[in-house]
Amino acid sequence: MAIRKHLYPLLEFDDQKRAVIEPDHEGLDIRFPPKCAFVFLGDYVDEFARKHQAKVLAHFISATKKFPIYQIEHKGETICLVQAPVGSSPSGQLMDWLISYGVREIISTGTCGTLVDWPAGYFIVPNRALRDEGTSYHYLPASRYVDLHPLALKAIEETMLAHSLHYQEVMTWTTDGFYRETPDLVSYRIEEGCQVVEMECSALAAVAQFRGVIFGQVLYTADSLADIDQYDQRDWGETVKKYSLDLAMDCLLSIKEG
Repeated sequence: MAIRKHLYPLLEFDDQKRAVIEPDHEGLDIRFPPKCAFVFLGDYVDEFARKHQAKVLAHFISATKKFPIYQIEHKGETICLVQAPVGSSPSGQLMDWLISYGVREIISTGTCGTLVDWPAGYFIVPNRALRDEGTSYHYLPASRYVDLHPLALKAIEETMLAHSLHYQEVMTWTTDGFYRETPDLVSYRIEEGCQVVEMECSALAAVAQFRGVIFGQVLYTADSLADIDQYDQRDWGETVKKYSLDLAMDCLLSIKEG
């Protein structure tokens, strides 16, 4: 199919699968476990990996950092554990690379900002993401939203019930303009139905859809933008950070294909 051309470059799209630089262009002799916890939990990922004597399978080498790719056993199953970089572009690139080397089922977890009056540390499951970032437009044709994979949503729901957790299933606003969440824009997104804001969901969902793999996300509330006149940073959800990793890994085990 020919490139879908547009006056604005971001809205142009080429659905050709082959790229000049493929994600597996290094030709590494590795295959990662199909199940992957791709998490935005900072240094806690390395701490957890050391504590559980995780095996380092490889490193993703970027211009700023080497990201270790861990293999860990969780309740009798082998999974891949990766610290994800913040932002749609770097996280999308790393996830695409993981997929090229064998990852097929991905659950992500990390913080979000709440746009409604929810406390810090409240669990959120996005079922749709508003695409206010750039990366997703290189993987899917232009549209306002991208939906999360139904099998991932089903697995997350089952896991939440098994953990006896209260949570909200929502539409999230994915932005790559952290310092451009203006009062009018926040109000506009709330009017449209967005209840939380973060920086990766729509991009990761688009990458997964383009590559034909399963992706789902469990978020927990950190800062609050519910009062546009008084930003509340709070504690960035620190109270549930460690628990969210166990939750994400349990969600992975609940994914059943076919």
